[in-house]
Amino acid sequence: MNHLPPSGASQQPGQDLWQQPGAQAAGNTAWEREVLERLVLATVNEQRAARRWRIFWRLLWMGLFGAAIWFFGKEGATTTVSGPHTAVVEIKGEIASGADASAEFVNAAMRSALEDSGSKALVLLINSPGGSPVQAGMINDEILRLKALHQKPVYAVVEETCASAAYYIAAAADEIYVDKASLVGSIGVLLDGFGFTGTMEKLGVERRLLTAGANKGMLDPFSPMSPEQREHAQEMLDTIHQQFITVVQQGRGKRLHATADTFSGLFWTGEQAVAMGLANFCFPHDQLDAEVQKIGEELCERSPTALAIAKRSFNMDTAHQAGIAGLGMYALKLYYDTDESREGVNALKEKRKPEFRKYVK
Repeated sequence: MNHLPPSGASQQPGQDLWQQPGAQAAGNTAWEREVLERLVLATVNEQRAARRWRIFWRLLWMGLFGAAIWFFGKEGATTTVSGPHTAVVEIKGEIASGADASAEFVNAAMRSALEDSGSKALVLLINSPGGSPVQAGMINDEILRLKALHQKPVYAVVEETCASAAYYIAAAADEIYVDKASLVGSIGVLLDGFGFTGTMEKLGVERRLLTAGANKGMLDPFSPMSPEQREHAQEMLDTIHQQFITVVQQGRGKRLHATADTFSGLFWTGEQAVAMGLANFCFPHDQLDAEVQKIGEELCERSPTALAIAKRSFNMDTAHQAGIAGLGMYALKLYYDTDESREGVNALKEKRKPEFRKYVK
């Protein structure tokens, strides 16, 4: 039985007359759904691949840092049996909390240096205009403690400047060496600031400061200082100054030729400091080349691998990311040259579990 299309409907060539509009829509929807599913699956696969790569790079960096830690741990374990040498700790720049010359960093470096059984003495290489008396006092106390504990001499070698808090530290050394033009001294304490009360009055500016405590606003630059507050601040400065004087007197002992100006805050050249007993010797420039040659020969006797790692560790501070990458890759290279690494490669080729434990030292 033949069925004719409804009147008014036009038939297209090859058109299935039995296919209803709803069926066509369902076919179109199925095609769109299939495309969407493919896009979603492709996106998921791409995300999985990206996640795998992230995990790979993280594991690689963890491996690099692990190899570096292993190597440095191995090197650190051998420092206690190093050959005879003189350790050097630098104190440069401002002496302050968080700075390179803070008590935290300097004390840790001194402890590490003197705990090494191969170190015969410690040299403090100083070039600092001073800083915090608290940080300097902590370093001074630690020098005295370490000297008594390890029975090793400590020497202070001054480059350009050893003033104020820097000399506070140097006073704990057994001997102080200076250049004839070094600046040494400045044994005093200061507390500085500004006062803007007169300027504010001229400008018609009123300072509104609310405090709980009569002296809570002490040293506020926009408020006047009372005579009582000034006296209190001066007493604190005098106390800290006397602590400084006591440290110098105990450190220098009978070598010190104190005058009225010694503890006045003045500073002197290296030659003058030696004459006053603030230092022991002027560092002779004509012996500088010979001393550098001696240090160079001592370094040449050390492990080439240890020196290479040390140089790359210095580059970490100056070359930043490139320096870190160089250190990591060199440590990884050291690992690749070991039997342990070759065991891992062979196990991968032979599709077996590696036996790393037999390489534990």
